[in-house]
Amino acid sequence: MATIHRTTLEPGKLELLAKWLPEQEWFRPGGGELVRAGGFRLDDPAGEVGIELMVVTDGRDAYLVPMAYRGAPLEGAPAGALIGVSEHGVLGTRWFYDGAQDPVVREELARMLRGEAVPQMQGESDAVDGSVAVAPVAGEVVPVVRRVLEPAGEPVAGQVVAGYTAPDGSALRAVFVADGRS
Repeated sequence: MATIHRTTLEPGKLELLAKWLPEQEWFRPGGGELVRAGGFRLDDPAGEVGIELMVVTDGRDAYLVPMAYRGAPLEGAPAGALIGVSEHGVLGTRWFYDGAQDPVVREELARMLRGEAVPQMQGESDAVDGSVAVAPVAGEVVPVVRRVLEPAGEPVAGQVVAGYTAPDGSALRAVFVADGRS
């Protein structure tokens, strides 16, 4: 299980995302300042990569950004995958990558869609996030991240549904990840 450190991070995640998000083709410009609005974590079985599915809002839209936190640069990372580099008060320099382009994150998303990986609370160590609903499927899956969140009900087979706080302050749920085969 991942350990959550109560320490500093310079620059912070929202600062990194404020520079990276506007460069993404799925980003809708014109919103305001980014605010953390929900998410959860997954554990890397090898214990090397931090994995967080973070929801941020900009006053108008809600975005899901899965992130990989690494202790060294990701070899062969695609162009645009690096969100930024930050200094962690306990772990030292961390390279933050778009999890949708990180092989460890993609594997854990696939494992979650098969019901093999357990979502963890975003801000607590060793705590299962029971609010995340997974409707698992068997076999090979192709995880697809829903970048711009739209309210949804309960998951159907091959979907992960979780909660977030909408820009207007209401509590909503949306499909975060789905099996791209369906």
